[in-house]
Amino acid sequence: MPDESVKVAVRVRPFNQREKDRSAKLIIKMQGQMTSISNPEAPNEEPKSFSFDYSYWSHDGFKERSDGILEPAGGSNYSSQRRVFEDLGQGVLDNAFEGYNCSLFAYGQTGSGKSYSMVGYGQNKGIVPITCDEMFKSIDKNTDSNKRFEVTFSMLEIYNEQVRDLLSKDNPKGGLNVRQNPKLGLFYVENLKRVPVGSYAEIEKRTEQGTASRTVASTNMNATSSRAHTVVTITFDQIIKSESGSETKKSSVMNLVDLAGSERADSTGATGDRLKEGANINKSLSALGNVISALADLSMGTKKKIMVPYRDSILTKLLQNALGGNSKTIMIAALSPADINYDETLSTLRYADRAKKIKNKAVVNENPLDKLIRELKEENERLKKAMEGGGVMMQEGAGLTPEELEKMRKQMEEDIRAQLMANQAMLADNEESWNEKLAEARTETDKIDTGGADDKRKNKEPYLINLNEDPMLSGVICHFLNNGETSVGRKDASPVPNICLSGLSIQKQHAVIFNKKGVIEIESVSGSGSKTKINGLPLTGRKALCHKDRILFGSNHMYVLMNPLKPDTADNSLPKEITWEYAQKEIAQVKGFATGSAGLSKEQQIVQEQVLEILPMVSEVNAVSEELNKQKSFEVVLISAAAQEGGDVTQSQASNELVLVTVKMKNLLNGNTWLWERGKFITRRYLIQELYQKFLDGEDVSNIPKEQDPFWEPTEDVLIGTSNLFLQSLSYCLDFMDTLNISDYKGQEEGQLKVKLEPCDNKGKPIDEEAFVDDPHELLNKPYHFKLTVETANIHKSRFSKGILVKYSVKNNGKMEEVKTPTVKNTLTPTFNHSKVISIPKLKQENLDFFESGCITLSVYGIQEDTMPDPKLLKLNTRELREATMYKELRNLTINQELRQMETMENTTANASGRRATMFGNEIASDTSHLKTEVVLLQRKYERLQQKERRMQQICEEWSKKPDGEKQFEPFYRAVSAVANSTGTRLKTRVQMLNQDGKHVGDGDTISLFVFDENEHELAQEASQNNGVVDYHKVAKHHYPDLQTSKAKTDSVIQEKDDSQGDQDSFGSVDLAPYMNTANSQDSADRSKKFSQNGKRTAFLSDINTKREAIKPVRNAVSEYSANKTSTATNGKRPSSAENNKTESSACVIQ
Repeated sequence: MPDESVKVAVRVRPFNQREKDRSAKLIIKMQGQMTSISNPEAPNEEPKSFSFDYSYWSHDGFKERSDGILEPAGGSNYSSQRRVFEDLGQGVLDNAFEGYNCSLFAYGQTGSGKSYSMVGYGQNKGIVPITCDEMFKSIDKNTDSNKRFEVTFSMLEIYNEQVRDLLSKDNPKGGLNVRQNPKLGLFYVENLKRVPVGSYAEIEKRTEQGTASRTVASTNMNATSSRAHTVVTITFDQIIKSESGSETKKSSVMNLVDLAGSERADSTGATGDRLKEGANINKSLSALGNVISALADLSMGTKKKIMVPYRDSILTKLLQNALGGNSKTIMIAALSPADINYDETLSTLRYADRAKKIKNKAVVNENPLDKLIRELKEENERLKKAMEGGGVMMQEGAGLTPEELEKMRKQMEEDIRAQLMANQAMLADNEESWNEKLAEARTETDKIDTGGADDKRKNKEPYLINLNEDPMLSGVICHFLNNGETSVGRKDASPVPNICLSGLSIQKQHAVIFNKKGVIEIESVSGSGSKTKINGLPLTGRKALCHKDRILFGSNHMYVLMNPLKPDTADNSLPKEITWEYAQKEIAQVKGFATGSAGLSKEQQIVQEQVLEILPMVSEVNAVSEELNKQKSFEVVLISAAAQEGGDVTQSQASNELVLVTVKMKNLLNGNTWLWERGKFITRRYLIQELYQKFLDGEDVSNIPKEQDPFWEPTEDVLIGTSNLFLQSLSYCLDFMDTLNISDYKGQEEGQLKVKLEPCDNKGKPIDEEAFVDDPHELLNKPYHFKLTVETANIHKSRFSKGILVKYSVKNNGKMEEVKTPTVKNTLTPTFNHSKVISIPKLKQENLDFFESGCITLSVYGIQEDTMPDPKLLKLNTRELREATMYKELRNLTINQELRQMETMENTTANASGRRATMFGNEIASDTSHLKTEVVLLQRKYERLQQKERRMQQICEEWSKKPDGEKQFEPFYRAVSAVANSTGTRLKTRVQMLNQDGKHVGDGDTISLFVFDENEHELAQEASQNNGVVDYHKVAKHHYPDLQTSKAKTDSVIQEKDDSQGDQDSFGSVDLAPYMNTANSQDSADRSKKFSQNGKRTAFLSDINTKREAIKPVRNAVSEYSANKTSTATNGKRPSSAENNKTESSACVIQ
């Protein structure tokens, strides 16, 4: 038969409730065989398109029949379950009857609809059950007496590279072995139970048995359903008797595979973990991807010599025949339609696109039955001789040591023995009558208890029904509550409880449920230390239960109470159906995490999803830590963009809440902590599960090497907290010194950090006082350099005294650069005095925007060491240590709150301006920095207005001293108007200094002053031709020595007083004295006092208004003269708008 490509279908599901709540946007479109996906982050970008054998639109356009089956609404292109079966499942069935091996596997991320297509929900059955049902319908229609059919059913699960038989109660430690048939080269599962079945009802019951087995295992933490592959294998044999009486067997193996969730390995962010390679998370899917890529290359002929890596995982070993051998294979890729899943959905489409390039060569499996039996017997004889001869003889000198040769010999003997046993089992099957085997299997099938799911009892008796993160596994386990007491606990308890649970945090005698004629109550067993939660709240004492109450036993066993006798007791706000997601949200809300979706951005929605995902995992790992006594505790930590390690962050980014979801591990003996990113924690969680499974299997895990212990981590620098340094002052070339609060991820103050920003040259030399600019745009397209100095720190907690350092990231010469101060040890008040010059080759608008709204995050780290714990703590177990730690933290929190309240009462103004009431102080710190910079800018404007006022007074005084005959109003008006309309030109000049004898000293000092005059332009041109300096005699009349102009250096403006009290960031502690000096020192002191008391800019504005009033007569005179002059010039006509604007502008400038 010619090569045949793997058929590939894609199917998109409807929005789920979570996506509807978040107002998700549709990103998938389908037209015929074409499927396209749009990038929500780039709406103008051309959608990416893919072509497949089938593209099934199941997103909308359907209606529900009275029997619950979904079918297309009028005129829609909705693809129902039946249509998918007719295209895919019918082909599998037809090929099976022809004697071909068939494989159908579903691929996609968790929650994308794989299980719906494969198995289905309720009345909407999927491909697997419909295929099985149709197969037996076809068998029943057979009228040929010379043809009989034999069907066997098996169901297994692959989790963490271990195989579990879902139809068997007894699975060996480490799972079933996977071996290779030396003759055929194919892999098979040793001792896998293959059950003869004679009807669809028997398959359905066996499927329920396997599903219940998956549910129990998942709940006991032996496996997590979303990370497990389920393989259903149906062997379909047709035995045909010829006219001569010989029999021929036509055999087909149908593999129906529901793959684990295909979350990309890199999406979890597990980077830098020393144990990452040891985890088997997604190992099989990664191996499957490599196999598909290799097979695609082989089929396309792009590479001639390719080794297909089937042996890299258990899954690819078992799918070897399906993917690259004798099989007709179909892949259905399940797509999520929501924009929030764009990356995962695109990855699925690319995966499917590669798979369609694979070509297989399927052949009919038809052989005479007597020939098969003869070949099995001959092979057995060869295997027996090999065993008697001591196995296969190994050649010496093959580069192997005697020990390695012996190990290899034993392995080969074991393989031969296993193959011999498998052949003998096949011979026994052929010798035993099929009818006998089927009758025996049916007897076993009839005895299967599928969880007590009795619909009649559910209508009249209270019961508990399980919840699972996999909807397929919810509602599988049912426990009825009889009148009287129902005990809950472990099966090793005496007496044995009515409801037996196992797994994390389940005690021998865990809880008791009381049923008095439909009135249900629950109580923990006294003294057991059991953990039970009701509707997310810990159970304390005896509590009455209502219809639909959620009960969590231990860490994993989640149930819903259904009470048909008291349905009215249910809370009216509850949804119609209680889901796993709803129960987890409830627990998260109790722990203080917000679960509402209204008004959340896409990034915030992702964070919320991650929190809801990781919370039960953290509870689980804490339970393992307690049970294995690892003296570690774990908690979820959310770190905002403002509090994340080093880097420059704009306020717009911070407002988008780029929150990092992490988990903090704490050593309860010495207080050392580690922050793990979400991906690293998920990796460790699976390793912890594996360790716990070994513990359950009876292995001693107390003495494993620490390097292999997922609970152990070498000490590392711990993030004490972060400080945000805002950069507004750089926009005006101002120095800036501040004492910043160091806040941890909870927003609690951990200390202070003193830093300084200075504009400088490229060598770090501070620039002169003339660098100040009024308009930041004057800096554009020029080189810009500034120096960041980390001076000192003051840390509160003594455990950080072993060593302290500061890290931050900043863009230097266009490249991000990591900066780290030296480590200062054995002190809580380190002095760093560490400076870094940051250069911008050409200042652009984006740099100015960053100065205005961005900040540099300074991360303060403490050195951790493995210190010896208090001997008293060694006597406590993990649970007692956690309780002691929680009590200590609660006590410290209470004390801190009381201290904070006292500070508020003592200094309301300071705290009103401070950062301590916020989570990270980002917003208020930004406002504080803005205001401090504005203080300096107002001071500059104030000085300019002083000089402008003095120049105006000077002109008026000169004019008033002239004789009446020389008082010409036209020149006076021009001079006053020039000053009124001028913003001032700053010029440099040199002033000769005098010694005590009145003699000139040196070449003179360079000073700057503002010129308000008609000849400003000419003086500026002269200065530009004379290295920026103008002759002093030409500007002497603009020099007012009694006005002490400010210096460009503003260290003392933003510097806190050493003896300031209260919040370091309050304006009451800003030293303004050097910038408030005027001729009247008492007036200056009063203004400084007023500013200090109010913490506002009122004093400056008041002084400016006072000056306005001083020149008000001149302003009025100018305005009156201007009006008269305009009236004369226009001969009574109304002045033009331009003239009006000029007059108004003059008035505005004077004001």
